[in-house]
Amino acid sequence: MPRERHPCVYLLASKPFGAIYIGVTSELVGRMFQHRTGVSGGFTSRYSVYRLVRFEEFGTMDLAITREKQLKNWHRQWKINLIQSDNPDWHDLAPGIGLPPLAPRKPRDGS
Repeated sequence: MPRERHPCVYLLASKPFGAIYIGVTSELVGRMFQHRTGVSGGFTSRYSVYRLVRFEEFGTMDLAITREKQLKNWHRQWKINLIQSDNPDWHDLAPGIGLPPLAPRKPRDGS
């Protein structure tokens, strides 16, 4: 039985007002798992950008890709305003889609 697909655009953040990543996928839970386990590597792994702060679902992948491109061209402050319009405290939304909460970050010892 094929998996049901839900095209969406998602925004990840390293922390409130931290690094922001914008992506598109047809399977958000699986894609979040890839980010959090480091399978995807790249920007999200390098800057610990794992907190799901916003996602928008679409009827088709073409619509989701169009929205992703639009958001990637926005100024940083516009992206922050968009996140804060629905998620003012920058809570991790991943537990709401079936993923475990993020583990607390370990403090750096400065060495």
